[in-house]
Amino acid sequence: MHLKALCAVAAAAFLLTACSKKPESQAEVQHDVAKAEAEGQRDVADARADAQQANADADKQVADAIADQDEKDVAKEAHDANETFDKGKSKITIAQAEADHKVAVEKCEALTAPAQKECKDNADRALDQVKEAAKTYR
Repeated sequence: MHLKALCAVAAAAFLLTACSKKPESQAEVQHDVAKAEAEGQRDVADARADAQQANADADKQVADAIADQDEKDVAKEAHDANETFDKGKSKITIAQAEADHKVAVEKCEALTAPAQKECKDNADRALDQVKEAAKTYR
């Protein structure tokens, strides 16, 4: 029984310290935001590069099918190329949303505990909405 009570007290203490987190200084927030922006730009650039490579490969498959003069194969490769484009678009959109989310969360660190939680929850909701919308590309 004492173990349960001790665990409950420890959990409550942990939650209280987590909720009373002090806001970061403006300098810390600016540093963290700049770092998140740089990482996000790299991630988006990587997603774009991957999509461009996949699109180039798909376009080559279409061109090869056209050169072979196989109508069924051309139709299949064109369909596959469209799907590849859509997947790439989705990955880029999600990468951008995740980058924006990281920046938004870092900006939330300047706020006090209650506002900080609401800010982060809003950022999470925005990310979830973009991810859900990106599914329509696929």
